[in-house]
Amino acid sequence: MTSPVLVVAAAIVDDLDDPRELLAARRAVPARLAGRWEFPGGKVDADEEPEAALHREIREELGARIGLGDELVGPDGGLWRLSDEYVMRIWLAEVVDGAPEPLEEHDELRWLPMSQVHDVPWLDADIRIVDALQEFISRAAHR
Repeated sequence: MTSPVLVVAAAIVDDLDDPRELLAARRAVPARLAGRWEFPGGKVDADEEPEAALHREIREELGARIGLGDELVGPDGGLWRLSDEYVMRIWLAEVVDGAPEPLEEHDELRWLPMSQVHDVPWLDADIRIVDALQEFISRAAHR
């Protein structure tokens, strides 16, 4: 069996120090995922560091530059298992340059208040990450 492909994603919030909104991206392709929401990001190339891949993917997909915050470490050996084929690493991030637009693979972006992040139909594999992100932000706010 081959190892799963590593993908990286950004949980883009309005403010890393006091996150109140999360940017969600609605898939346009492939057809089986169209209309479902996800964290923007993509596959890490063989010669890339994960953080560099994430910056590249966000520039390609959203036309914006981000600054990274904490990584939301997953329960599967530090990763988030999305399927048999894919595992993901995800970082909190904020926009540092540009205005995000749905340039590739997405047809809509939406800023969701943290209390309403479940108001859109997330990809099944992302739901537990959304839950963990809400918990992480809530804990950070009470420090």
